Amino acid sequence: MTPPDDRLIEEGRKLFAGAADFVWASPDKKNLIPEGPVEIAFTGRSNVGKSSLINALTGRKSLARTSVTPGRTQELVFFDIGGRFRLVDMPGYGFAEAPKEKVAAWTKLIFDYLRGRSTLARVLLLIDARRGLKEVDDQVMDTLDKAAVPYQLVLTKSDQISAKTLEELMATIRSRIAKRPAAFPTIVATSSLKGFGIPELRAGVAQLLEERGA
Repeated sequence: MTPPDDRLIEEGRKLFAGAADFVWASPDKKNLIPEGPVEIAFTGRSNVGKSSLINALTGRKSLARTSVTPGRTQELVFFDIGGRFRLVDMPGYGFAEAPKEKVAAWTKLIFDYLRGRSTLARVLLLIDARRGLKEVDDQVMDTLDKAAVPYQLVLTKSDQISAKTLEELMATIRSRIAKRPAAFPTIVATSSLKGFGIPELRAGVAQLLEERGA
């Protein structure tokens, strides 16, 4: 895949260099923040590193809450980024250490949001590079495809596997998503700890906003 050009890298850097503020938390569909700026949502299996990636993108240490306890995020959490767009931290899925009733409620919240949000421009579907794609990830992609919500796969914790293993994983994932109608073809490998992939992901957001005229 062709890497983003220097202009987009710089636009992405500036985009995330300004203010980044918590604005809203929605425990259910009835309490969603009114639609406004473009939204980019982060989803993935519990403990995949969503909060760490949001903090790395925004250059903050604690904008999004991180925890070693799976299922810590139980709401849709909205962050305003410089008045240009919103990041949405979604509850993790696929964890086993929470009551079934809570899991069902969070799952419904996620799917209700994905199906009915006109300002949602893209979902970043995070995959732990050490674990690869799981059946529950395929189920989420099925939902996104049916809802016609564009999504892009982002590998987290990519520094914890070898370069060869990472290359093989990305090739496998590309083949698995090739025929999915809503999947963005470019996969971004990231490390919140080491910082690689962060400029490219920022550049992708900058390009998306340009395309949306935001």
